[in-house]
Amino acid sequence: MLSNVLSRAARTAAPTARRSVTTDALAQSLMSPFASQSSRLMELMPARVKIVEVGPRDGLQNEKRIIDTADKIELIEKLAYTGLPVVEATSFVSPKWVPQMADATQVLEGIQLRAGTSYPVLTPNLRGFESAIAAGAREVAIFAAASESFSRRNINASIEESLQRFRPVMDAALQQGVPVRGYVSCVVACPYEGAIDPERTMDVVQQLFDLGCYEVSLGDTIGAGTPGSISHLLDICNRRLGGDLSKLALHCHDTYGQGLANVLMGLLHGITTIDASVAGLGGCPYAPGASGNVATEDVVYMLNGLGVETGVDLEKLVDAGLFISRKLGKPPGGSSNAAKAILARRSKEDAAAMV
Repeated sequence: MLSNVLSRAARTAAPTARRSVTTDALAQSLMSPFASQSSRLMELMPARVKIVEVGPRDGLQNEKRIIDTADKIELIEKLAYTGLPVVEATSFVSPKWVPQMADATQVLEGIQLRAGTSYPVLTPNLRGFESAIAAGAREVAIFAAASESFSRRNINASIEESLQRFRPVMDAALQQGVPVRGYVSCVVACPYEGAIDPERTMDVVQQLFDLGCYEVSLGDTIGAGTPGSISHLLDICNRRLGGDLSKLALHCHDTYGQGLANVLMGLLHGITTIDASVAGLGGCPYAPGASGNVATEDVVYMLNGLGVETGVDLEKLVDAGLFISRKLGKPPGGSSNAAKAILARRSKEDAAAMV
């Protein structure tokens, strides 16, 4: 049924006039033919999606070039300025394992907070949690894996041992009224084990909820998922959670070019929280071959075209991506196709204005 919906939608899309328009206007103009015909696809979309920006933490942690603390702070502030409701700021982990996050305290203390934006940080143990709270953290995150092999290679502990390690963090967080978000890695595939049983993934998800996490993000860590495997996983989650996916988020990587398609599949299943990384930054140091997260710019452009509210200014988001791409020595826009197109349009318009 979904393939028929997408086919009908493609046939009804009308070409747009060749003219200079803002990015939001372009997306809206492409959306209108769908909306006017009450496309089944549009009817299945949520009215609003919360985007969790993970670039400053999950994105940068895999970059070899160490970014100055002041530049990290500026990136976070630029991202918050776009209207993003959540910007994951940093990670309180051992600098021996993740050198990029060695300045976590300075980063968190240096941010000029924006009303309406939360700045969660990753805290894998009680020591990290205590350091984060001392630096002003108001929300934290913990992580587990659906793969035993990945868990052991990532944190040198089994899945069960890792969950037990989080109990002191959860106890302290609940006592202090600090919200905790959970992550599950390798939800559909693992670089060491191959395909992961969705039931096993859901077992870990449920344990994180039982510990007290208010939300759990499903991570396709190596980007091997397809709309089919993501759909199957979410069907299992839907059944196990009694039809309520409101506390789940989707965290897609784009290794095989499936990131946006997987995000769309998540939306069709009722997911309303999407993790993404500006300029497509990221990867996974413990997952060979894993490329970056799905780019936030691409996600926002797609959602604009679907008429889904995000509250995010795409032009400002592209500016933030351009800023960090330059700092990392990457091409403008990083791996975001939407950002590259927008920057090319700007360049063309600037050249025409000088004639």
